[in-house]
Amino acid sequence: MPRAIVRSIEDHARDAYPEEGCGFLLGRMSEPRRAVESRRARNIATEDRSRRYTIDPLELLRADDDARKKRLDLIGIYHSHPDHPAAPSEFDRSRATSWYSYVIVSVVDGQPKDTTAWSFDEAARAFRPEKLVLR
Repeated sequence: MPRAIVRSIEDHARDAYPEEGCGFLLGRMSEPRRAVESRRARNIATEDRSRRYTIDPLELLRADDDARKKRLDLIGIYHSHPDHPAAPSEFDRSRATSWYSYVIVSVVDGQPKDTTAWSFDEAARAFRPEKLVLR
């Protein structure tokens, strides 16, 4: 993942603090997955926005359509964890799918700290760490 994308995600996390920020990762689905663009999404969660994010399904469809127009794939979702570790929560697990990568940035006192990547194993119903290579 280009460092510029990580900085963009961190900027979004900082802007959204103390609520969760969320968005999309566009790139190539082939192994290894490669993100080439990030795009902010609106967090439309109606409650506990410091611990929850919800992306409008129509916004998700638009992001997927835009990716295809650019000959890219929607490869993942990112979101922030305000004052919480950059590890998937039970809420994250309940909403996860196996075809996306999930990038989580921990934000402590308004400043990004840790960024991690995860994939979801449907059979085990659990997240597995993904290697996040910065270039």
